[in-house]
Amino acid sequence: MQAAVTQNAEAPDTAPNRANRDAPFTPLDRESRETVETTAAAYHLNRQPQTLRAWACLENGPIRPLRINGRLAWRVADLKRLLGVAI
Repeated sequence: MQAAVTQNAEAPDTAPNRANRDAPFTPLDRESRETVETTAAAYHLNRQPQTLRAWACLENGPIRPLRINGRLAWRVADLKRLLGVAI
């Protein structure tokens, strides 16, 4: 009898995959941009990016994004205010 070979379903542990998975976001107190993308905003708010997209779509979240050419941009000042970080 031959044993079934199971394959690992995860992506191979290559440098580009590690870089995307472990990419740190700039801390808000050192952020020089006026706005950040949805993934960075979600990271700082400890929410899933889809939650922020729902807030934008339904316009029912604690902050509202800017829409730039169909993309969402979240104001760093709004994030800081929501988190209670000094501006």
